[in-house]
Amino acid sequence: MLQDRCRRLGSKIRELLVLPIYANLPSDMQARIFQSTPPGARKVVVATNIAETSLTIEGIIYVLDPGFCKQKSYNPRTGMESLTVTPCSKASANQRAGRAGRVAAGKCFRLYTAWAYQHELEETTVPEIQRTSLGNVVLLLKSLGIHDLMHFDFLDPPPYETLLLALEQLYALGALNHLGELTTSGRKMAELPVDPMLSKMILASEKYSCSEEILTVAAMLSVNNSIFYRPKDKVVHADNARVNFFLPGGDHLVLLNVYTQWAESGYSSQWCYENFVQFRSMRRARDVREQLEGLLERVEVGLSSCQGDYIRVRKAITAGYFYHTARLTRSGYRTVKQQQTVFIHPNSSLFEEQPRWLLYHELVLTTKEFMRQVLEIESSWLLEVAPHYYKAKELEDPHAKKMPKKIGKTREELG
Repeated sequence: MLQDRCRRLGSKIRELLVLPIYANLPSDMQARIFQSTPPGARKVVVATNIAETSLTIEGIIYVLDPGFCKQKSYNPRTGMESLTVTPCSKASANQRAGRAGRVAAGKCFRLYTAWAYQHELEETTVPEIQRTSLGNVVLLLKSLGIHDLMHFDFLDPPPYETLLLALEQLYALGALNHLGELTTSGRKMAELPVDPMLSKMILASEKYSCSEEILTVAAMLSVNNSIFYRPKDKVVHADNARVNFFLPGGDHLVLLNVYTQWAESGYSSQWCYENFVQFRSMRRARDVREQLEGLLERVEVGLSSCQGDYIRVRKAITAGYFYHTARLTRSGYRTVKQQQTVFIHPNSSLFEEQPRWLLYHELVLTTKEFMRQVLEIESSWLLEVAPHYYKAKELEDPHAKKMPKKIGKTREELG
């Protein structure tokens, strides 16, 4: 909008450089905000709350604070993360104001009233432990020998419900036994510094002998959704580049394909640039993968490859993520256990295919309840990897049943 206004005003105003900054922006684009402003021009930086604490830009005199921030919150009942726009806290507002006077006296324009600041903003931001999934925390505490989590002295106690859900999930993954004690596989899972579902998937990869591929998938998933870069001026090119990586089966295989092709190109940054892939994210995925590979020895998993047999990879992923499944019903997708309506993310490779059974990496509520990173599975695999969690009856297809073939009686027989 700013650029559009500047174009309309043309030569009536001096040159205005409008530069965005956010975490997923490629490094070369990020570097532009630090370049010195040409004489006679002004620089406007449009930022997420990355500019609140993480960096200082030379020569900033004015700050405009809208009073909002996007905050992640987790709902334990539905297992869904939502990214919602919420009013920021007073602490955040003061931090934002502090950005104005770093180099010279400056001003902060707050786009809300002093009354709202006094009465409507919270003092501090809600601590993250109270609004995320606690699988990792619980597993870590159990492995440190702290068993009574309900009475553990947290600095900021998380909601009771979230703790219970984490315990239940770890029990279903086989990390805890019925007494709530760590099992052997739970101890191995605690060795891997990733989400319990991911570590379960890595451990299961030994059984399906595809640990090489699963390591790559795990590394790519832990980089979050910042693999593909979609610049506004080259949307069509970027989407085409993305479609070229699609493989039948789902998004996890797409991520695997991206990493494999990048490795074949000799980990080149030029290749990333041409394919609209973020080089920084890929480099991070490689580091994560190397770290996980080093830890495999400690959890006694040998390296093995499935030589392109992707069904084994999909089964290993299902072994970790059987909690996250959805089935296609007449009214769209619903999660298997909670019967909650969900949608495939439009960026997914399966967006148009609509397979009957799906597994998703995470549920995120933005404009709709989206499943991120989906994979096509078969319902029989769920019984194979998690017979303790699914019963055959739940997995039957209600539409496959036919009416019994009986020949009705004629009117004469009925009398």
